[in-house]
Amino acid sequence: MRPNVKQLFLRALALFMLSPLAFAAQAEAEGSSWLKGLNMTQGVTEVSRQIYDLHMLIFWVCVVIGVIVFAVMFYSMIVHRKSKGYKAANFHESTSVEIAWTVVPALILIVMAIPATSALINLYDTSEAELDIKVTGYQWKWQYEYLGEDVQFMSEIATPEAEIYNQEDKGEFYLAQVNNPLVIPVDTKVRFLITAKDVIHSWWMTDFGVKKDAIPGFINETWAKVEKTGVYRGYCTELCGQGHAFMPIVVNVVEKDEYAQWIADKKQAAAAMRELASKEFTMDELMERGEAVYNQSCASCHQANGEGIPGVFPAMKGGAITTGPVEGHLDIVVNGKGGTAMQAFGAQLSEVDLAAVITYERNAWGNNLGDVVQPVDVLTFKQGQ
Repeated sequence: MRPNVKQLFLRALALFMLSPLAFAAQAEAEGSSWLKGLNMTQGVTEVSRQIYDLHMLIFWVCVVIGVIVFAVMFYSMIVHRKSKGYKAANFHESTSVEIAWTVVPALILIVMAIPATSALINLYDTSEAELDIKVTGYQWKWQYEYLGEDVQFMSEIATPEAEIYNQEDKGEFYLAQVNNPLVIPVDTKVRFLITAKDVIHSWWMTDFGVKKDAIPGFINETWAKVEKTGVYRGYCTELCGQGHAFMPIVVNVVEKDEYAQWIADKKQAAAAMRELASKEFTMDELMERGEAVYNQSCASCHQANGEGIPGVFPAMKGGAITTGPVEGHLDIVVNGKGGTAMQAFGAQLSEVDLAAVITYERNAWGNNLGDVVQPVDVLTFKQGQ
């Protein structure tokens, strides 16, 4: 017996509604790269996979609901259209329908709420961490402090200026390179204590399933246990000023023995830096180091030529601070200036780097004051505050 028009329509409608599901399932099974680009990534931590699984569960629940709703709607519109003599029923209430459209959505929400609650509990469980790292946001860099290890450093963007100002072609990791990446061991639960010194930032590592706001005066906690070695990249995701786009995050996840060697080398370097604080440097040594520090930490505001931006960032060339008393220069570099964009670099730079950059600013661009600031001078100033 040949199928009638109604049967043909129902078959076509079913094929139309179900074919996208079958196509998506096949593409996912085959690992289609373009499909992955449209979806979330699973990440490399337990939490990130939980978030991905939760996302997919809710996605397919919505797809199934959509298929059913649109199938019923199109079926009703076409099969029961007025031209075929159908007339809409006229009734005021139906207890059965009201119970159905209350109970069924409630059950669906419960089904979604159970794994969502489990994921949230796991996401906020920072107990039993094997390593604690304090993350502090500054405009526009990150400071990492390995608590209990006497290791801390600043991590700043390392993308060449020629790429930023379109003088060269942009590389693969444009705006995603740093001078000092964070290093953590694989298969180790790491707790991150996240805060900020100036404005609100946000530490976001998509592969870890981690995004936490860095708020001045508050410490937010999160954690990650990365199961695969490699280099992972993230960004600040809270608009934090003109340099917001230049605040990348890079995390190197290494084997445990490699991490142990890295942390030992960092401790040794920190000890060597403390010893340097008692050394007396020559003018040439301070100028060379100071120029590098200035280009990394100061030039984005005060410009490489020291002329600043009139009305916004004061000039270093012939400026009142750089040609005034050394104590005033030390004070503003170490403590910053409230109500302005001038940060306090006392906690960001070592005594050696502070001495070098102040010496450089007082003798570059024709200032030529002949002042030489030694690390011990910086240390004495800090202790006298």
